[in-house]
Formats: sequence, structure tokens, C-alpha cells
Amino acid sequence: MPDREVQTIRDLIFYQYSKLICRSAFKIPDGMQAKGKHYGFIKNTFRDLKSGRKIWSDIIREDLQFVEIEKKCIYCGSEENVTRKHIVPKSLHIKIDCATCDRIQGIHNLVWACKNCNSSKSTQGLYEFYQFRYPSEKKFYDLIPPLAEKKYLKTMYYCHECSHTLNDSDPNKVGKIDVSDIDSILH
Repeated sequence: MPDREVQTIRDLIFYQYSKLICRSAFKIPDGMQAKGKHYGFIKNTFRDLKSGRKIWSDIIREDLQFVEIEKKCIYCGSEENVTRKHIVPKSLHIKIDCATCDRIQGIHNLVWACKNCNSSKSTQGLYEFYQFRYPSEKKFYDLIPPLAEKKYLKTMYYCHECSHTLNDSDPNKVGKIDVSDIDSILH
């Protein structure tokens, strides 16, 4: 479990997003360092997001970052065979509306990815993909590029909201809540 206050998918998404805010605010390269150096900031940000005292930026902010970044793979940095790809699989089928949902089918869910990384990722969730890429790294989720994770968290928040699973506490049934629970609706 990431933190004892994290009890639901909603909490987990806000907690992961709080680490991203910390990384940005203090210009820290990864989530491990952010948590180690600024845990109080992360906790306060998490509590503010959870209570509604703070609201995350609209996904348009990330969409603008996507448009402005260099055309290279967000996962490996390659500049070869790079195209726009969906972070949350566009084949997601929570409801019939997924096929036309702008959050799934539109720019909100796009990043630059090379053919190799996109093939490797396939229909996996972002956390599942990173766990697969870094099997010996205990905190693999702290290695995810911030733009990819921000877009993913915001998209998955709405997917979980649509599937009425934001208040679930252990959807993948491993006995504790962890980042793989965010990916759980993809399977």
C-alpha cells in the first residue's frame, strides 16, 4: 500500500498525482526522491485533492504539453518509428460509449510512442507495462515519465468514474491497494 490513508482507487489516483505535483514543484526527477525528500508536501497535497480544497489542472494542460514536446517515444526516447498512440487502450470497453468517448479516443489519451514500445505495451495499463519493463524495480511506478502518468491518471479517473469503481478498495484482489488496481478495469 502506498500510504495508510490511501483506501480507494480515487485515493490512489490522487496520491500518485500528488507525487507528480511534488516532482514538478521541486524539480525532482522521480517519485522515489520526491517521497523521500518531500513526503509532507505529498501528504498535504493528497489530502487537499481528496477533500476538494485543491483541484488538479484540466487535462488540456497535458494536451498542450503533448503538442509542444519533441516527437520522440515517451517510454524509451527513440525518435524512430514514432507516432501518436493511446495510453489507455482505445479498445477499452467498460460501456458501449467507450468507442466514442473523447477521453479514450481523443488527444487526452495520446502520447508519442515508437512502434516497439507500443507493441510491447499492447493493451496493458501503464502501471502493468512499467512493472513488466522493470521487473526487478520494486517502485517501477516512480520511473514513469510525468506527462504519461498525468494523462493516464486523469483518463483512468474518468474511466473508473464511468465504471463506478472509484470507491473500490482492492479490485484486483491481492489483499491491498496498489497501483495495479488503477489498471484493473482494463482486464
